Amino acid sequence: MKYEFTEDELKQIEVIKARYPEARPATLPVLWIAQNKFGHVEPDVQKLVARTLGLPEAHVHGVAEFYTQYYKKEQGKFVLDVCTCLSCQICGGYDILHYLEDKLGIKHGETTKDKMFTIQQVECLGACGYAPMMQITNGVYVNHLTREKVDKVIHGLKNGEMPEFEPMEMRKVKPQEN
Repeated sequence: MKYEFTEDELKQIEVIKARYPEARPATLPVLWIAQNKFGHVEPDVQKLVARTLGLPEAHVHGVAEFYTQYYKKEQGKFVLDVCTCLSCQICGGYDILHYLEDKLGIKHGETTKDKMFTIQQVECLGACGYAPMMQITNGVYVNHLTREKVDKVIHGLKNGEMPEFEPMEMRKVKPQEN
């Protein structure tokens, strides 16, 4: 497949580049444009970004490889990022990961045959107090996961229903009395 940006996308990229004194800082937002368009940033897409920004391919590749949010290959319609960092691990993150693998019949890093789901094991998603948790396709966080909650989320996604964003509520701490 030949990857190209449209004239409108190139204009948008020029606006992004104009925000910075040099092209390197535009790498992240231009990779987002590419991923939103193509669904991934496999090596040929990274080369397009590098050519468009006039940057070395190695730089764009390094940025894309560093961030798990950039998909280096085609993914399912829904990418389920399951956190297995320490807090999530202690609260059952691996149990949730393995439950999802069994439920969908794939291992982390794989995509279902119908191309609906990809499971990824990821490091910290920055919501340790709400463990175990997962993120759906770089968007909605689902906190305090249980098997029942996972079943509900998967059923909803299969029916085209994205779960509501679960705000991470601040716990009210009572002032200590003297």
